[in-house]
Amino acid sequence: MRRLLLRLLAAAIVLAVAGLWITRPRTVDAQRFDAMEGDAEAGEMVFTAAGCASCHHAPTSEDKLVLAGGQVFPSPFGAFVAPNISTDPQAGIGGWELVDLASALRHGTSPEGRHYYPAFPYASYTRMTDRQIADLWAFMQTLPADPTPSQPHQVGFPFNIRASLGGWKLLFLDDGWVLDEPPSPEVERGRVLVEALAHCGECHTPRNPLGGLRTDAWLTGAPNPAGKGTIPPLTPAKLDWSAGDIAYYLETGFTPDYDTAGGHMVAVIENFAQLPAEDREAVAAYLKALPGGSAEN
Repeated sequence: MRRLLLRLLAAAIVLAVAGLWITRPRTVDAQRFDAMEGDAEAGEMVFTAAGCASCHHAPTSEDKLVLAGGQVFPSPFGAFVAPNISTDPQAGIGGWELVDLASALRHGTSPEGRHYYPAFPYASYTRMTDRQIADLWAFMQTLPADPTPSQPHQVGFPFNIRASLGGWKLLFLDDGWVLDEPPSPEVERGRVLVEALAHCGECHTPRNPLGGLRTDAWLTGAPNPAGKGTIPPLTPAKLDWSAGDIAYYLETGFTPDYDTAGGHMVAVIENFAQLPAEDREAVAAYLKALPGGSAEN
């Protein structure tokens, strides 16, 4: 019996080590960015579409380009606090390299080799291209530094065990597209905005008990993670607005019924209003091209 127990213990240790190895934090190969120089002007559009300032600007600051962090985002797993991502070398990410940003966006991995919580929507950002990441990095270098220290997340056991996030990533981190075959270049551009940069699915798609996005119910609406109300569906079967209505809403915040956007959508619309009209139209075309709709509606 003792020999059997020792064998079982040894097998358990081997399996645990193998599991930790398979789910270890992954990083991007730095060489892929060696010959790439970012364009800050293009990066500003990436920054705006991705909503970086919406989450990371200081809640008490009127300047939304001061990315000192501090906003609190409640969830069923605890409350997550947006960190400082300003150019400050100690409190922010001023000591990072481009590859560090790429590893964070693509793999949810910090420069110290730790897993980030998926409250940071890297499950969507993982679809970003190298060019978009390099341009974003170039723009972020132009932003002001702020020495405000990042605050810890308010997450209890067992969700505070970051090693478990490797298993979450193994199950749910996928850089494939939800809409496999966009019928036009416009819909393809909309796919980039909806599925990657603007990460619309992070709020408008329901999640399974482990917090993974249910892509089989893509954009069909979801409970509000703050616990109040629901996030509305965007599928053609539920959103009967025309493509023009959708594009206009993303520019102005006004619905076809003369209502106005509220909650976090206010910040989303502030971002989309700064993008070219073609981008808002591309999002509308994408939503109309989802199953049950038509890109020509």
